[in-house]
Amino acid sequence: MAELPLILPLDEYNSELVANVHPLDWKNPSPAPGYDLVIIGAGTSGLVAAEIAASSGAKVALIEKRLIGGDCLNLGCVPSKTIISSSRVSEEVREAGGHGVKVICGYEADFPAVMERMRRLRARISRKDSASRFRGMGIDIFLGAGKFTGTHSAQVGGAILKFKKALISTGARPFIPPVEGLAGAGYLTNESIFSLTCRPARLGVLGGGAIGCEMAQAFGRLGSGVTILQRGKRLMEKEDCEASAIISEVFRREGVNIVLGDRKVTRIERRGAEKIIFLEGEGGKTEETAVDELLVSVGRTPNAEGLGLEAAEVEFDARGVKVDKYLRSTNRDIFAAGDVCLKLKFTHTAEYAARIVAVNALLSARRSFDTSAIPWCTFTDPEVAHVGLCPENGSADGIPVDTFRRDLSGIDRTALEGEEEGFVKIHVKKGTDEILGATIVARNAGDMIGEIALAMHNGIGLKGISETIHPYPTRAEAIKRVADDYASLSFMPDMRERLARKKRHRR
Repeated sequence: MAELPLILPLDEYNSELVANVHPLDWKNPSPAPGYDLVIIGAGTSGLVAAEIAASSGAKVALIEKRLIGGDCLNLGCVPSKTIISSSRVSEEVREAGGHGVKVICGYEADFPAVMERMRRLRARISRKDSASRFRGMGIDIFLGAGKFTGTHSAQVGGAILKFKKALISTGARPFIPPVEGLAGAGYLTNESIFSLTCRPARLGVLGGGAIGCEMAQAFGRLGSGVTILQRGKRLMEKEDCEASAIISEVFRREGVNIVLGDRKVTRIERRGAEKIIFLEGEGGKTEETAVDELLVSVGRTPNAEGLGLEAAEVEFDARGVKVDKYLRSTNRDIFAAGDVCLKLKFTHTAEYAARIVAVNALLSARRSFDTSAIPWCTFTDPEVAHVGLCPENGSADGIPVDTFRRDLSGIDRTALEGEEEGFVKIHVKKGTDEILGATIVARNAGDMIGEIALAMHNGIGLKGISETIHPYPTRAEAIKRVADDYASLSFMPDMRERLARKKRHRR
């Protein structure tokens, strides 16, 4: 029987979760004589590849030592967005007066109830990723630690699985920085923060990237005093500078304390129930910040160790498994997908990669992994969504760029909703309507960015977007208005000239 991962608290909802994604009474099957595809790691990429392969008639084995569904279901997207949803409701109640709605008796975020709701919804969603469901597809599910024993064989428990092709999809784990005293003081990561049942009065967040910013704002709205400590010069350094500035201003307005790189975290010390963060500023000046819980969110480390990759002749380093554009490792019969090999560590990139692997592995095809139109979103409020290049962050690689933008303050729907903070910014190749990238800051930017990604992937330029009817009034109208701005500059001069010629001809 495979080891039970620690999922707290042990209530009815977490019990249901474990029963679905790591059943205690699970008995591994006897291995088949051979497999078309053996997959180590049952996160997003592993599950998607397994389902596609099995649906195509391949014999598939899926190995998972922890929780089927991986980080997304258990420790990432699902629990975090559930908490963010509750925090947004809390903020909407607080701001209700601005919409003419009086909250007579006041309100309070019930943190234990918020976390219970998260566990309940996570358990319900886990049914889609359950071991029994995938077994019903004809997939052999092995719970336990898997590793390669050769170029075409893997082991789990005492069983040897022989394969024609294999997929490594073991994901990544939180990177823990070498800060003096951190281990002794204790800390949270995405693997433990969702086990909280009591709201921390003061939450420190080490790291100002996507996860750090999302949790900082959510916990602040749910009643924690939050301090976010970012080593760089601004929050969300991978994003557009203007987007970062908007989020920083929103955070400060909501009471989140932001500490940037001019004050460096030198050590952490535990004093009773408190964690004391020591900061060193200019001239060696030291100050202290006390918190009750500390979330570490400074990056991810690929899970490439302990997999027997040397025996499989698969090369890897600190960045993960080395793959080519077809997602093949140095062993051409072993592929990798998801966080264990990709720079962009998102659920949707893992799914996209898994679809490529399934085709390439089973059909010996050469479908390449294209990163030019991969969108992502940070689910703060407002959200920050991005796709393609961001010139001010140096991703234009010398390509001449024209940028078109619209502030949300000029869009009727956002004015009606009281959500005027944000913008749509689209970058095109200079002198053309070819879209190279975009950033959107809006309440539902993650839903809006898909239109730009679709256009980029299918070679549709700003002219095509401008000529497409968009419903009114919507936030997405901002995208059409940006496209209209391009159309005005590009086609209005020509239209004026043609009208002028027509008038001269009449004379």
